[in-house]
Amino acid sequence: MDKWTQIEFFIQVAELGSLSKAAERLDMSSAAASRCLNALEDRLAVRLVERTTRRLWLTDAGREYHRRCVAIMAEMAEADAAVNEAAINPSGTLRVTASVSFASLYIAPALPEFHKRYPDLSVQIVAANRYPDFIEAGIDVAIRTREHEADSSITVRKLAETRRVLAAAPGYLAKRGIPATPDALCDHDLLVYNLANDPYVLHFRRDAKKQSVAVKSVLDANEGQVIRAAALAGLGILIQPLYIIHGDIVAGKLVPILSDWRLPALTINIAYQSRRHQPAKIRVFTEFLIQRFEQLGLARKWNEIAP
Repeated sequence: MDKWTQIEFFIQVAELGSLSKAAERLDMSSAAASRCLNALEDRLAVRLVERTTRRLWLTDAGREYHRRCVAIMAEMAEADAAVNEAAINPSGTLRVTASVSFASLYIAPALPEFHKRYPDLSVQIVAANRYPDFIEAGIDVAIRTREHEADSSITVRKLAETRRVLAAAPGYLAKRGIPATPDALCDHDLLVYNLANDPYVLHFRRDAKKQSVAVKSVLDANEGQVIRAAALAGLGILIQPLYIIHGDIVAGKLVPILSDWRLPALTINIAYQSRRHQPAKIRVFTEFLIQRFEQLGLARKWNEIAP
């Protein structure tokens, strides 16, 4: 038997004053109980219990061993309770990485409610448009726009899907006109996010028809908020996910164009390391974000063009 079983059994014997009662409490047979006590005494090379057919008592060594074993088991119970408390009330620091746009628009506004629920858990945001390695960066949760991770130890959960749309400020369109076909984009100023897949070729689809258009940019940048700011200022036509510019379209600051044509959509995922026992801080944040997205109906908003 393992040491912990021996210790637990010995404590029961000492407190109940009976081998049979200790065996009954731990659901052991009488033979197994005798073997357990004998194995413990053999391992320690000392007599812990004296017994006759009528009574049982501890030796001096047995009393000292009992005192120390009780203290050890109390420490173990306290450790178990502490871990269980951490599972119910997560604490420490949660490191989350996401793009600058996503972190600003959707994570930061959600943090007051998250902090209210889990006041002992602090959040550290690593805003980055390129994806850092989990292990090297010490990341707990990453918000990413790709469906699969090369590392099989990474778990990916879908948050939402978002359309990519073309839009421009009303002032720009008043001066330059509204392109009616994808080919007409060649006569316009394009604002390009250069970290997108194949950023200078736009792959359109309308029903069964497909069309690819090569574009030149008047501005390209590796940050969506730079592209958005330039579009709001009237510099040209941007190509951005709807989750970044949905509010601008609703407010009339940007006007979607060629909305009957679709560009490849983006899938927004939560990614985290796969573990048998998932840290509570990752579990609660992931569930919180998924529930928030469902409550706000973001997946629906990001797949429709607002009037």
